[in-house]
Amino acid sequence: MERSFAPSLLAIALLFAAILSGRAHEHHGDSSCEMDPNVRVLAEYRQGVVTVDGHVDDWDGVDGSEFELRPALDPDEDKKYQGGKLTVKAIHDGSNIYFALQVDGEYAYTKGESKQCPSVALMFQIGENASYDSMGGCADLPGSCTSQSCQGHGVDIMHFSMGTAIPGRLYGGNIIDNTAGNGGDRFGHLVDIYAWNPHCRYLDGIGPDVNYTNALNDWHGAWWHSSLMLHSGYIEENSPYATQGQKGTYYFEFSRPLRTMDRFQQDAQFTIGQVSKLAVAFWYPTGGQPWSKSQHYSGSCNWIPLDVALPSQASLSHSNNSSWDAATAFSLLLSVVAFCISVFIGYWVSKRKEVPFMPIEMTSVR
Repeated sequence: MERSFAPSLLAIALLFAAILSGRAHEHHGDSSCEMDPNVRVLAEYRQGVVTVDGHVDDWDGVDGSEFELRPALDPDEDKKYQGGKLTVKAIHDGSNIYFALQVDGEYAYTKGESKQCPSVALMFQIGENASYDSMGGCADLPGSCTSQSCQGHGVDIMHFSMGTAIPGRLYGGNIIDNTAGNGGDRFGHLVDIYAWNPHCRYLDGIGPDVNYTNALNDWHGAWWHSSLMLHSGYIEENSPYATQGQKGTYYFEFSRPLRTMDRFQQDAQFTIGQVSKLAVAFWYPTGGQPWSKSQHYSGSCNWIPLDVALPSQASLSHSNNSSWDAATAFSLLLSVVAFCISVFIGYWVSKRKEVPFMPIEMTSVR
């Protein structure tokens, strides 16, 4: 009896630990968190204005939304992130959607130690029943989640844990991991994940019952900090890239197609003119201590509306002006070159020596 009873106790203990881990992603206690119903993230139509490189100068003309960062477990006012608010900006160009995140924080980077570096995540609703709390809210216990039993509770997550990512370099979908058919990123850990609840999370293409071989990581992204000085580009040997503890601002940029080739309800699909649902998370090694998965700050206590806007007259004018300026400059250049050539040819012809007239003598033929 003792031999059969011990494994049962072990199984119960593991199950209890998993349940506690799942509850770590729910709000606890009497903490209140109320959202402003007017807060949303607007993704305007802007074409050809953003380069995903971690530098956000090209976002200056885009309005952003500010969010106070509070612990997801206990969103009390006095426990909020002391570095300041998180600013989220978004645009789309008709094919891709772009995000820029900005938050103040002292520089912290330890190569190879992701939990001693800042980290960010974006979460989107896939299933119509997917809740913000409990990362989708499927009630299945660990080991019992399936795409059938948790149907309608799927969420799409992009997580960038930058412990191996060089500032200013592009990470995310790459030919090696995409060839393997999953949403991983072995180089910079900018991964594409789907989930039904906190203990049922998987890389795209990997599941509890079957693995698919045609999944992709559709995300790309980069990070930067305002204390970094070498704008021409860093390499791995330059790590840690700046002095620890310098005050400044972290910048994160991301992009992804509006629509992906997902066939398994693992990616959110964005439609121009419609509203999607978004959540933002931020991890920071406060006091130099590594963070844990559940110790993250959240920009809200519920879904944030993400409005993928139709092109407006102003946005069309902005995009048209950008392309018109380039076309006008090129046309003007051609006109100047043509004018100069015509003047030169005219001058050259006028200065040619005249060939004297030589009369031809006609001889009579007899």
